[in-house]
Amino acid sequence: MKLNEAKEKFIQTWGSLASSWGINRTMAMVHALLLVSETPLSTDEIMETLLISRGNANMNIRELMGWGIVRKELKMGERKEFFVADKDIWNVFKQIVKERRKRELEPVIASIEELKKVDNGNGEAGEFLALMDSLLHVTTKASVLLDLAVKSDENWLMSKLLKLIK
Repeated sequence: MKLNEAKEKFIQTWGSLASSWGINRTMAMVHALLLVSETPLSTDEIMETLLISRGNANMNIRELMGWGIVRKELKMGERKEFFVADKDIWNVFKQIVKERRKRELEPVIASIEELKKVDNGNGEAGEFLALMDSLLHVTTKASVLLDLAVKSDENWLMSKLLKLIK
């Protein structure tokens, strides 16, 4: 397989995998393209390579920048903006975990805490409150675990995971 074919396959695969993780396919493909590019790319180059519209390219680039895994780079003498992905995959993993925790887990925890404020005047809410306590316990533990992953270095986390598996 030639390098260009391998890059195209990686971009397609990264996009397909992202869909199963609940991430926009095109956003993942833009990210993959920037990961495999040796040089920063302009919006026009991203549009041309992935055959997407300017609006789609701009929206996904901004979202990737919001996630903290793509940054803008300026080139002297160029009016265009260029974009580059963080190629340290451990940093990318930690940043994605941090963002998903903030966007998905923290709202669940806040919602459960709100639901726990149910009126238990006649004692009928006991089972519901027990369920909310259990859900809060699990989601809080998951949040702590994800926080440890974000704050750890790769070797520490991998050694802990390997100990858990054994």
